[in-house]
Amino acid sequence: MKKFLIIGIVVAAVIGIGIYLYIDYQNDLAMRYPKFYSGNGRLEATEIYVAAKLPGKIEKIFVEEGDVVRKGDKLVQMQTNTLEAEKASVLAKIKVQQGELAMAQASVKQKESVFARAKKEYERQRKLLSTQASSQKSFDDAETEFNRAEADLEYARASVVASEGRIAEQQAALQKIEADIDDSLLVAMYDGRIQYILAREGEVLSAGGRAMNLVNLTDAYLTFFLPTNIVGQVRMGAEVKLIFDAGSDYAFDAKITYIDPVAQFTPKTVETRVEREKLMFRIKANLNAELLAQYISDVKTGIPGVAWVKLDPEASWKDCPEPVCAQ
Repeated sequence: MKKFLIIGIVVAAVIGIGIYLYIDYQNDLAMRYPKFYSGNGRLEATEIYVAAKLPGKIEKIFVEEGDVVRKGDKLVQMQTNTLEAEKASVLAKIKVQQGELAMAQASVKQKESVFARAKKEYERQRKLLSTQASSQKSFDDAETEFNRAEADLEYARASVVASEGRIAEQQAALQKIEADIDDSLLVAMYDGRIQYILAREGEVLSAGGRAMNLVNLTDAYLTFFLPTNIVGQVRMGAEVKLIFDAGSDYAFDAKITYIDPVAQFTPKTVETRVEREKLMFRIKANLNAELLAQYISDVKTGIPGVAWVKLDPEASWKDCPEPVCAQ
């Protein structure tokens, strides 16, 4: 029992010494290089789920896990046979209604001709009646025919409007079906890597059902932590150099895009200096988008790295404690 107790004490002491030495090392860096500070983290990227807009069966999957895809690449084809049948039905209705519209337009022309003759006769009879060269009955008959022709013309014109409305309604339905057909082909919205295939060909997905997981490699960043005595000197957009364990001979340009407003690892009551040193703030530095586009196939999320932050905007990277930052 005493043996295990001694081992535990020794381990705790070693951990304590290690923490002390690390804090002392960081404090020493802060003293010797007040314009720069570093933090450790891992490369991360935004993850996106590729999901079906409509319920249906997966007809074909064009990619495999680990594939690098570009924006616009085909990922999944959902079955569209039902939509294609609906489209054919709507097209047939539009064709019939276009024929009805043509007939209605021809009727308008015929009614316009009848109306013009009736109006001409009505005007003639009115002039004749004013000079008593025609009877009241002839004028009344002409007026009745004029009113009938005018009503028939308005009805014919209304039929044209109604036919055009029905065609517009069917065309709107056709556009919706065509949009659903287009949405049945799931494409990559960003350059990235397929992380997980969540469904296979022949499976039926519900609306919003996930087919795969895509890592957006155009939005890669390193998340790291800085203590309270340093985070106050960090500004949004500050320059950062990222050095990864997998390529420690090169520093990648990045910028601060997020500073957590809430400290982590913080006790509810902060009373002593030792406790205040435990306060850490989460920082996010995004890699340069143009650089990512050039090396997108080589980007691997999860790799550890170090972020060197330029605290003084006027400082030169040549003065950074890490020589590779000057490259």
